[in-house]
Amino acid sequence: MKSTTKFLLLFLISSCGGGGSSNSDNQSVSPPDTNTNSESCENTSIDNLQKCDLKHDNLDRHYYIYIPEILDNNSSIPVLFALHGYGSSAYRHFSYTNYIPIADSNNLVIIYPQGATTDTLSSHWNVGGWTSKSTVKDIEFIDTLINFTKNKIMIDETRIYSSGMSNGGYMSYHLACNLGEKFAAIASITGSMTNGTYDDCSPSHPTPVLQIHGLLDYVVPYDGNAGSKSIPDVIDYWVNYNSCSSDPDRLIKYSDDFDLILYDTYINCLNNVNVKLILHPTMGHTWPSTAEYNVSASNEIWDFVSQYDLYGLIN
Repeated sequence: MKSTTKFLLLFLISSCGGGGSSNSDNQSVSPPDTNTNSESCENTSIDNLQKCDLKHDNLDRHYYIYIPEILDNNSSIPVLFALHGYGSSAYRHFSYTNYIPIADSNNLVIIYPQGATTDTLSSHWNVGGWTSKSTVKDIEFIDTLINFTKNKIMIDETRIYSSGMSNGGYMSYHLACNLGEKFAAIASITGSMTNGTYDDCSPSHPTPVLQIHGLLDYVVPYDGNAGSKSIPDVIDYWVNYNSCSSDPDRLIKYSDDFDLILYDTYINCLNNVNVKLILHPTMGHTWPSTAEYNVSASNEIWDFVSQYDLYGLIN
């Protein structure tokens, strides 16, 4: 990846904060849990949003699912997982991502899983790094939610996507590396890959990847830290894995009268997938909106992932 992506304010990036300091973040994947066979769902105060409770690996877990009121079973019904950040919640992630208009307009089901809380960690996704003490089986948990969803909705199993904020972005990469046969494309907002995810990554197909990041993100630094890969390393990994052109097509947009946003798209990849980085010069650790940063993360995510299924670019 060219060093020119560091064109603005890069000197401000430090290695503080972020993804923890542990380098022992290898995570084994266990067989699907056998004590998960039922769920209980109820309506919420928000139309078409249900909360579902289940027992998984002897832990009480839950998730929210948004199903558009009018769902066309004669058309493709894709699924988008929306994963919250460390210490946050599924409902909070629902509230600020505002995926509802996108779901209603695109015959799309959205799943907002809740990360587990343990004695030593706040609500989280087990991706190694700073979560390396976790024994929560999140890969299997997400796989279970896929199975529950396809048993009650005629979803398009070739069009399952994952998006996430911060720790949820790490988990999206973790799913692409460890459950890639289920996920067609992923997006990470202010997330990265832990060393363990990166070192042990084993994707099952050319995988479209979108990363949105700010140069002023000190929680997950652009340049990485002891427990987290740099964003250039992450982009390079997927560019190389997908056999994309090494030089991106670059689009530059104004954030305001002075600041420029880079849109780097790596093309000519296997199966006509793309790898895309949106790099914002003044954004910190946040989910960007058009009003605040002239970038809508939610719209960018859907516009990107919806182009693909498990076999690559949809004709």
